[in-house]
Amino acid sequence: MSVSRTALKLVALAALTGAGSAHAAVEIQWWHAMQGALNDKVNEIANKFNASQAEYKIVPVNKGNYDETMAAGIAAFRAGGAPAILQVFEVGTATMMSAKGAIKPVSTVMKDAGETFDQKAYIPAVAGYYTSSKGEMLSFPFNSSTTVFYYNKDAFKKAGLDPEKAPKTWPEVMQYSAKLKASGTNCAYTTDWQGWVHLESFSAWHNTLYATKNNGFGGTDTRLVFNSPLHVKHVTNLQDMVKKGYFSYGGRKAESQAKFYNGECAMFTGSSASLANIRKNAKFAFAVAQLPYYPDVQGAPQNTIIGGASLWVMGGKKPDEYKGVAKFFNFLSRPEIQSDWHQATGYLPVTMAAYEMTRKSGYYDKNPGADVSVQQMVVKTTDKSRGVRLGNMVQIRTVVDEELEAVWAGKKEPKAALDSAVARGNDLLERFQKTARE
Repeated sequence: MSVSRTALKLVALAALTGAGSAHAAVEIQWWHAMQGALNDKVNEIANKFNASQAEYKIVPVNKGNYDETMAAGIAAFRAGGAPAILQVFEVGTATMMSAKGAIKPVSTVMKDAGETFDQKAYIPAVAGYYTSSKGEMLSFPFNSSTTVFYYNKDAFKKAGLDPEKAPKTWPEVMQYSAKLKASGTNCAYTTDWQGWVHLESFSAWHNTLYATKNNGFGGTDTRLVFNSPLHVKHVTNLQDMVKKGYFSYGGRKAESQAKFYNGECAMFTGSSASLANIRKNAKFAFAVAQLPYYPDVQGAPQNTIIGGASLWVMGGKKPDEYKGVAKFFNFLSRPEIQSDWHQATGYLPVTMAAYEMTRKSGYYDKNPGADVSVQQMVVKTTDKSRGVRLGNMVQIRTVVDEELEAVWAGKKEPKAALDSAVARGNDLLERFQKTARE
């Protein structure tokens, strides 16, 4: 059977078109640390971007937890096989900045690609953390969270407390704890991420330095100062709450979240990104409120600082990969994408436009407290409240955990523990400073 010349031309054209399309899709590796439902959401976002155009294909790859993902990315860069995009938790920021040649600033990537990019569109406290002293945004703020206060409204009712009124100050937290304990509540208060909540964010919230050189933003020759009278007073109050059976410590990371949503503890401080999980598991009415503060501290409350992670663009990639990264970051910045991410996960909407879109949709009216994290962050930051950006921060947090655990166990007094944490942490900072100079 013969085949017409027209049919042959159509077959050849189809083959050429197919080959051209396959070649045009530049693959962009995105290594990340999102687990479970968050991993599913990351895949969903990548699929939406890939379906929106045909030039680039984002390939998300889970590399384990934050520590594992950062280690994998650095090792891959040294071996010459790093991804184009690497998700790094906020405490790894100083390390990424000091890795010469390993990263390409986001602002440079966007400018070189000719993509519209307005740093002022992002929430100040978020953008400021990832911005250099020269004013250039270094990484893209993808999943940012902050510390907030959760409380069990049913437990408050039982204790004779107003379920619509959260304690605004730490003295009130202690007063509420006594009433909750007297009403039969097994545990009045617990916390996740004790160093982040009670020293790092606590310092910014009270417009007080955690470390010199504006918490590391002014240079690597910074030293820790979170053993001030204010910090000692706060840890002493928490120690007193432990002794009275009000405060139950559950672990260094996010272990205590379960103590709250299973009804064991009536008050809880943790990440705003815990909201979705608490909403899913809690069998009682709860609310979200701003972090407590000490009313006698001038300038408090100021603003809380971010947690979560950002997306770093790795060095040594081809121009077409960088163009694809820039288009993807513009896609991630769209209000509808950020609003959906915020509502689904509890992470902050990193742009003001996404926050306004969420507000106008009625989401905050239907979910009271979901905007607390944003309200704590939209104020203009100070040199003391911009965040904590230090080298060897992961190791410093471990030191802080060890010293605070000694306080809760009754093995150390607060001042001695904080003095020790500062001294040990400063040794780590000196090592980092030496490495950064080499």
